[in-house]
Amino acid sequence: MIFIKAQVYRNTVVNTGKRSFLFLQGPCSPLFAKLGDYLRSQGHSVHKINFTGGDLAYWTPRKATLFRNELDHLPDVLESVRLKYSITDQILFGDCRPIHLAAKQYAKKHGIRTHVFEEGYFRPYWMTLEREGVNGYSMLPKDPDWFRHVARHVPAPHDTQTFHAPFRVRATHDVVYHISGLSNPFLFRHYKGHAPDPVPLEYAGYINRFVRHHLTKKQDNENIQHLFRKKIPYYLFPLQLNSDSQIQVHSTFTNMVEVIDLVTRSFAKHAPTHSWLVIKTHPLDAGLLNYGKIIEKQAEKLGITGRILFLQSGHLNTLVAHARGLVTVNSTAGGLALELDCPTVTLNNPIYNLPGLTFQGGLDAFWTNNEKPDQELFRCFRNTVIYTTQVNGSLYCKQGIDLAVKNAYRFLDGDKSPLEALL
Repeated sequence: MIFIKAQVYRNTVVNTGKRSFLFLQGPCSPLFAKLGDYLRSQGHSVHKINFTGGDLAYWTPRKATLFRNELDHLPDVLESVRLKYSITDQILFGDCRPIHLAAKQYAKKHGIRTHVFEEGYFRPYWMTLEREGVNGYSMLPKDPDWFRHVARHVPAPHDTQTFHAPFRVRATHDVVYHISGLSNPFLFRHYKGHAPDPVPLEYAGYINRFVRHHLTKKQDNENIQHLFRKKIPYYLFPLQLNSDSQIQVHSTFTNMVEVIDLVTRSFAKHAPTHSWLVIKTHPLDAGLLNYGKIIEKQAEKLGITGRILFLQSGHLNTLVAHARGLVTVNSTAGGLALELDCPTVTLNNPIYNLPGLTFQGGLDAFWTNNEKPDQELFRCFRNTVIYTTQVNGSLYCKQGIDLAVKNAYRFLDGDKSPLEALL
């Protein structure tokens, strides 16, 4: 009889605001471990499923369930964990991994809230945290009038804390995570990574880029200065990673070579003949594809050799600020372009693809249209997106992680997220 009363009392506590959080696969960072500790300190229950040696390394010494089966067994494990720990919420990083797609589907059936972390829509001092999905799965409306209306009721961002996040810190975490993953054949033999290329091959590519960096950077700087000195009108096309879910899941393209083909053909046919196209590689690209050669051959085929400049480095903000326009599939560089009042066209449907912000007339017409974004609408959009989906913080440096843990709590604690409350 005493045992039954204790159970009833415990359930009552859960129903008065205390949650039971399940952490799934996280980033190569201490963020999830520190966030779990903070949630426990606030009286919530915290549990974890580890899927790889990297998960295990960053969560240790905390207890966790190890998932060692094939993916089709995941719903059974989730069911067991849900019943054992009365799971009310799950937290994950990136919502397009096969593991997380299955977990989201299971959670929806059982009324479990899903909280998705991702890189920030506005970087470098913000991270994204949304309910149910991010990017193409985001609940953010595609109605500019909604943003104009809602912006009157949300506070403007203030006291944004900045921090220094050296690339070497990020690289160190990545290496630690993947070295820990060497245990996968023994501890997690059924795990299949979501990245298309083997990690050793990527690292070899990064090393090659690093060795050649001083040569390419010098040449890139000379070419950029030539652009500015001669006042050559140019359009900027920043490349995205082939492995990015923004390309693989939230676009109609298979890879960036397809996008290069489309953009260069349109540029050759429709852009002003005195203008250039500047194509910049992604700073985290491993260099496994020789984009320079691919673009050079494409330029020769289209008869625009001398009007295309390929860059492996260069300050993105400066390049955007001087460009006549920016072309992107769905990169966060588009948000930067809007902020810098640069005409922008998207080849898919990112969250900022709104009438009044991006050009809506298609790529072919974009080259001869200098329609700038409505800065008042962008202010409404930015303030609303930051208030409803962005956490001031970072994945890698200590100060950024501590900020993220503290600032994420308002998104996790309420029955409704800030965005759901406004919707």
